[in-house]
Amino acid sequence: MRKYIDLRDGWLFSRRPEEETVSVSVPHTWNSEDGQDGGNDYYRGVCRYTRTILKNDLPQGRIFLEVQGAFHTAEVLLNGECLKRHTCGYSAFRTDLTDHLKDENVLEIRVDNRESAEVYPQRADFTFYGGLYRPVSLICVPEVHFELEKDGTPGIKVTPELDADRKAATVRVETWQNGGTVTFSLNGMTQTAASSDGHAEAVFRLDPVHLWDGTDDPYLYTVTASLDSGDEVRARFGCREFGFDPQKGFFLNGRSYPLRGVSRHQDRKGKGNALSYEDHASDMAIIREMGANTIRLAHYQHAQEFYDLCDENGVVVWAEIPYITMHMSGGRQNTLDQMRELIVQNYNHPSIAVWGLSNEITAASAVNEELLENHRALNDLCHRLDPTRKTTMADVFMLETDSPILDIPDVNSYNLYFGWYVGEMDQTDEFFDEFHEKYPDRVVGFSEYGADANPAFHSSEPDKGDYTEEYQALYHEHMLKMIDERPYLWATHVWNMFDFAADGRDEGGKHGENQKGLVTFDRRIRKDAFYLYKAAWNRKDPFVHLCGSRYRNRCEDETEIKVYSNLGEVTLFVDGKEFETQRGERIFRFRVPICGTHTVTAKSGDAEDTMEIVRVAEPDASYQFQKKADIANWFDSEIDPAYYSIQDTLGALRADPKAGAVVNAMMEKAASSRGDVADAVKDNPALQRMLGRMTLASLLKQGGADEESIRQLNRILQTIPKEG
Repeated sequence: MRKYIDLRDGWLFSRRPEEETVSVSVPHTWNSEDGQDGGNDYYRGVCRYTRTILKNDLPQGRIFLEVQGAFHTAEVLLNGECLKRHTCGYSAFRTDLTDHLKDENVLEIRVDNRESAEVYPQRADFTFYGGLYRPVSLICVPEVHFELEKDGTPGIKVTPELDADRKAATVRVETWQNGGTVTFSLNGMTQTAASSDGHAEAVFRLDPVHLWDGTDDPYLYTVTASLDSGDEVRARFGCREFGFDPQKGFFLNGRSYPLRGVSRHQDRKGKGNALSYEDHASDMAIIREMGANTIRLAHYQHAQEFYDLCDENGVVVWAEIPYITMHMSGGRQNTLDQMRELIVQNYNHPSIAVWGLSNEITAASAVNEELLENHRALNDLCHRLDPTRKTTMADVFMLETDSPILDIPDVNSYNLYFGWYVGEMDQTDEFFDEFHEKYPDRVVGFSEYGADANPAFHSSEPDKGDYTEEYQALYHEHMLKMIDERPYLWATHVWNMFDFAADGRDEGGKHGENQKGLVTFDRRIRKDAFYLYKAAWNRKDPFVHLCGSRYRNRCEDETEIKVYSNLGEVTLFVDGKEFETQRGERIFRFRVPICGTHTVTAKSGDAEDTMEIVRVAEPDASYQFQKKADIANWFDSEIDPAYYSIQDTLGALRADPKAGAVVNAMMEKAASSRGDVADAVKDNPALQRMLGRMTLASLLKQGGADEESIRQLNRILQTIPKEG
C-alpha cells in the first residue's frame, strides 16, 4: 500500500554556511521580504535545508523523497552523499533513498537561485524566489510499484478521444511499473493487463460520454490502476475537444467558445511563492468571481493544486515554461528538460489546451538560427510527447510579423502594450487589423496587455503614465471593446490578475512591484478595472460597482460618477435622492454637481453600492504619483527651432552625437527604474525603431516626468544647434 509522509516540519535552514540554522516549515522561501522591497538586491545564493530521518519510523519497501518545487537548482544529499541534482525549478522531482538509508539519517537539500548561464529563467520581470517553496514528502511503496522517478511522472497517462459526434469516447490508459499485473478501473468497468517492458495499457469505451464542458459543466472522470503488491495510482481526466479557427477563434466541443481571461503569477505579498492550498483556492475564487474562463499560467509550471482547481472549475489553461526574454546558448537542454517535465507531469489535466514554448524571447535576443532551432526542438518535443494539443508562444510587441519564428508554433499570440509603454491605445486595434488582413490563415491571440495602477492614485483627467486607478480603467475599457470587435482572437489574457513582485522595479509609488494586476498583491483590493471585466464576463452574479470609491476628495464643480454593472439598468442616488436612471451595458456614466460632502449610491434591483465624495478647494496631492508637466502650454514659446528640443523625435535626436548622448543617458536611467527586462530590451532594434518615431515630449509625458526635469532637459537640448 502506498503511504505518504508529510515532511512539512522539522527543517533547519541556513542561508550561508557560516550562519546559524533556524527552524522553518516548508513550503518556504528565503526571499519573501527582500524579493519584494525593490532595489533588485534580494539574496541569490545556495541555501541549505536539513532534517533527521529515522529508519525505524518508516514502513518496509521503497522510500522516495518527493520535492514538488525547489527554485531553481536543487541537490539532494543523504548522509553527505549527493543522490540527485535537479535543474527545473518549477516542477516536481523524486529521489530513491532506500538503498542509502541508515538507522539515523541526515537529509540535506541544497537549493540554489544564483545567476546561471544554463538554467532558465535568468532575466524576467518577476522575482526569482529561492527555496523549498512547495510541499516535500516521503512516498513509501512496495518493491513492485508504479514508476516514480522518471521526469516526476504520476505513473499513469490517460488519453481520451471523442467520436465524431462527441457522444461517446475511447479512453486509453497507460501505466509504467517495475513488474506485475495491472488492474484498471473506470466508471464501473475493470480490465487487467500484464506489465511488458515496464508498460501496461487498457482501452475503455464511454458510451454515452459526459463531456468536460468548460465552466458550464467541468465533469471529471477518475481512473484507477493497481498492482497485486498493493501499490495504486489514479488520475482524474475529462473528455473534451479543443479547436482553433483563424477567423472564428477558439472552439470547445465543436462550439465557439471565446477564451477571455487573465494571466497569473504564483506569489503573494509577504509570502513570496511559498503558497498554501488555501492561497491557490482563494486565487481561483477571485478569478471565477470575475468570470474569466481561461488562465495563462505564466511564466512557468504552477502547482499541481492549481491545475486541479482549473480542471474542477472548467478554466482553460495555457501552460508554459520559463524560456523568457533572453535566449542563452548554454540553456537549450534546460528548456527541453523543463518542457518534458511540464508535459509528463500535467498531461492528464483536461484544462490544459496549449503548451507555451517561450515568452518574449526575442526581446533581448536576435532571431537567429540557434534561437529558431531551439524552438523547433521544443515544438517537436511537445508533439512527440503529446500529439493531442497545440503549441503556442507569446511574442513580444516589437517582433516583426514576418519573422520566421512565428511559423514554428501551431498558434501565436502577441503581448502588446500600446497605450502604456509606447504609443496610443488604438494602435492595438491597428496592429491586429493589419495582422489579420495580411495573414488571414494564421491563428492569433492577445497574450498580454495591461497598465499599472496604484489604488492610492486618482485623477479626473487620467493619462498614461500617471498610475491612477482611473487610467487603468479607461485602458481596459478600450481593450475590452477592441477584443469584442475581433472574434478571431483565439484567447485574450489580461496582464495580470494580481500585482506581483518584480524586485527590480521602482515606480508608481511602490518598490519592487509590478502593479498591472486587477487585484492588489495582498488580494485585499479589487481595482475598478476588475469590475469592468466582471460586468462583461460574469452573467450569474448581479452587481453594481461605483468606480472611484477611493477617489474621495475632488476639486471640480461637477464630477463623473461611473458605474460598472452586468445589469441593463442603473439608478443613481445622491444624498438619498434619485438623481438619474440609465439603461445600457457594462458602463454607466453620470455627471453630478458637487458642493460639499455627498453620499452616492448606485442601485439595480437588489444590487447596490455606496460611496462618499467630498468637494475640496485644491487637488489632493496624495492622489498624484508625480506632478506631471503640461508640456503643451509652454514648449512652443520656449523653443528655438534652430536648436534641438523635446519637440524633436527620438530618432532625430539620436542622429546627432551630442543630442543623442543626452537622451541616451536619460533613457538608460528610465529603463533601469523598470527592472531587468526593461534594461535588457532597451537595445532591441524593433523597439528602437518604434520609439524613434515618437517625440521626446510624448515619451516624457508617458513616463510621468515632472515639469522641472523636462524643462532642464529641454534647456540642455536647446544648447545643441541643428546642422544646416
